[in-house]
Amino acid sequence: MRVFLGSDHAGYELKEHLVGWLKANGHEPVDCGPSVYDALDDYPPFVLRAAEATAAEPGSLGIVLGGSGNGEAIAANKVKGVRAALVWSESTATLAREHNDANVISLGARQYSLEEATRFVELFLATPYSGESRHTRRIDMISEYENDGKLPPLP
Repeated sequence: MRVFLGSDHAGYELKEHLVGWLKANGHEPVDCGPSVYDALDDYPPFVLRAAEATAAEPGSLGIVLGGSGNGEAIAANKVKGVRAALVWSESTATLAREHNDANVISLGARQYSLEEATRFVELFLATPYSGESRHTRRIDMISEYENDGKLPPLP
């Protein structure tokens, strides 16, 4: 599977690790940067490129990384067609895919160990979308709002 990655300085070390892990596990990582550590860099140029590439290639997934993962998730979710989930546990990693058909995982590199973060990515990549009608209905409401700006009707 093709996986697009983008980070900032706080996520740089984890990004570099994940590129190697993805290759070793049969995936095709595409590193959207940064290519060198820069303590003063900003995440939007790298994260938005990873998110745009993910949205442009159906079937691919994205990984965005920062210190907390919050800003990276916010930035990625500005890209039409992206459903980025901030993940902090094994269950949020699987539920992001299973219930929300998330196509981008956002991780806070300063929030957990390298092993935990790798496990979250492993679960995210391995978990398929459930396709359950209630989840599809909810995703469709979000997509429609993204496309036309009209709020879904109240129940």
